[in-house]
Amino acid sequence: MRWIIALITIFIFIFSFFPTNEQAPLNDTSIMSEQTSEKIVAEGLGAWIGKTEEEVRQTFGQPARIDPSAYGYVWWVYNDPKTYMQIGIVDGRVVTIYACGPKVNVAPFQFDRSINELLQTMPLHDTIHVQLDDGVYSFQLTEEDLLIQPLLSFDDVYVQLYIDRFTGKLSSIRWVDGETLVKLRPYELEYRGPLPSVEMDETLEKQVEQANAQQIFEITNVMRIRHGVPPLTWDERVAEVAYGHSKDMAENDFFAHESPTNGDLQQRLTKANVRFELAGENIASEYVDGPAVVEAWLNSRSHRQTLLNAELTHLGVGVYKRHYTQNFIRPFSEPK
Repeated sequence: MRWIIALITIFIFIFSFFPTNEQAPLNDTSIMSEQTSEKIVAEGLGAWIGKTEEEVRQTFGQPARIDPSAYGYVWWVYNDPKTYMQIGIVDGRVVTIYACGPKVNVAPFQFDRSINELLQTMPLHDTIHVQLDDGVYSFQLTEEDLLIQPLLSFDDVYVQLYIDRFTGKLSSIRWVDGETLVKLRPYELEYRGPLPSVEMDETLEKQVEQANAQQIFEITNVMRIRHGVPPLTWDERVAEVAYGHSKDMAENDFFAHESPTNGDLQQRLTKANVRFELAGENIASEYVDGPAVVEAWLNSRSHRQTLLNAELTHLGVGVYKRHYTQNFIRPFSEPK
């Protein structure tokens, strides 16, 4: 935290985050019945893996928008905060679903409920195998992974649970098929066979960056509402500052809140003629996409405090390649 005295008092909170192998206790595990396994893929949104885009449209309606991704599918984004979800579709079929809206049917899971009760009937494994036509892929989960983002396997459907370490409750959930999981590679991987990948030209890469920024903004607001905090307003000038910092970090090979050439958050906002009373910054790198990075920030105490700070009212997000920046402000209020 940095205190800066000017004509007004300005507070700046700055926090960084990137993937870590920090060790943490394992959750308890037990044996899962075949009936439980069948329920996982038969109930809730998990049943939609493999269904057609026309079935999705008939049930959920037209999405608010369709976003590109870095992994070959497009996200159909349903952005109502109560039912927020992203449905990933490639070649007309659903291959992944991310959900965090509190009213979304994620049965047999349940948001804001202790995850330990459910996991008593499901085993957590530190190795998950994926068999594709041309290869075998083994994901190695650390103890930290098992604590906050365990991966469950049910035949050819995989479920990634994002757990809030501060409450012990389910924060969000991602369903994915095997090929897409290998493309995402959210855990350490050992494999025999080719690694599927997606080539992006400069235009697509820019579109993906913008999509991730918008998703981070919307998911941040979903989480704030779920935690009883007012949602934020998008600020385009602040977003430009955030994007500049992400690009600066990527191009100049550093990871920090203070740029060697552009200074700290206060200097960057001031240079952009952004007047503010309170400001905060979260940064991250190397996460697979926007939903993953928001969950990572929520599971870090300092980042969480910034993301859920009720005194911050506006947000700009900037994504460049796999560098992510959130800049929060409370604008300067002219005296009446």
